[in-house]
Amino acid sequence: MAKPADDTSSAPGARTGKARRQAPPAKKRASSERKGTKPETADVAGVSLTNPDRILWEDQGLTKRELAEFYVSIAEWVLPHLAGRPLTLIRCPAGAQKKCFVQRHPWAGISGFIQRTPAPDEQEILTVRDIQGVVALVQSGVLEMHVWGATMADLERPDRLILDLDPGDGLEWSHVIEAARAVRERLRALGLESFVKTTGGKGLHVVAPVKPKATWKETLAFTRGLAEAMARDEPDRYTTTSVKQEREGRIFIDYLRNNREASAVAPYSTRARPGAPVATPLAWEELTPDIRPNGFTVRNLGQRLASLKQDPWAEIGRIDQVLPETPRRKT
Repeated sequence: MAKPADDTSSAPGARTGKARRQAPPAKKRASSERKGTKPETADVAGVSLTNPDRILWEDQGLTKRELAEFYVSIAEWVLPHLAGRPLTLIRCPAGAQKKCFVQRHPWAGISGFIQRTPAPDEQEILTVRDIQGVVALVQSGVLEMHVWGATMADLERPDRLILDLDPGDGLEWSHVIEAARAVRERLRALGLESFVKTTGGKGLHVVAPVKPKATWKETLAFTRGLAEAMARDEPDRYTTTSVKQEREGRIFIDYLRNNREASAVAPYSTRARPGAPVATPLAWEELTPDIRPNGFTVRNLGQRLASLKQDPWAEIGRIDQVLPETPRRKT
């Protein structure tokens, strides 16, 4: 699973309040985009969108306006996992099927709704604090929002560790589910409760909240130890090697997202992939073969959220646990 890198790195486009309503039907491309006419604008949550009827996902007929309205409709779900965290963005100004690129730092004409914070020894970090900031990202062609495992309140001590389970080609979805449960049990044996989400791609993310006390180096060592232990115990099922040839038929346990400045797709962020999928938090009991890693989309997520009493990750910020000692390697 590709990681965002830097502002100039190319990234693939699509490969080929509680929600209360479904997204409206797709609209035809606005006549304002025709040559020689004044571009149409629309106001969403107090943010001006230019070319609001530009199609962002051709296979869905999904427009910029609809994406902005989607985020407004799920504001109370997305903001707790997004606000105040450094962002790495996937921008696709012409849509998911066209050229996309990674953005980690401010650009010319960036909206004032998007926060810019100087950081030691690096360029300004991007964050948002409200839904206007998210809509401003949509205006700038952002189709994916990735977040650090730390907040601006303490950049040097992560408060979420993550294990990304990325299946090799031809691996059945049930094996990914089993892997996520195995990670959960290993974390629990070490005293950590964890949460799971679909990625909107092929795999799952298992996330454990921790009090921001350990350093990035300590967090990386811990997650590396756990991943390597799983690969050592069941080498036919798991690997910590990212080389594609060595991942066939196995699950790549990616622990490198626990590096400083590394990131993972934010809960409730869309993906620049066919179908406009959304990375979606789950309750562990929901994790069955009936759930697909890319099954929740901009079009159907509202139905799911309307049926829930609360976010399956509602307690993630309230759990009082700290990073234990790094698992020791067996000799």
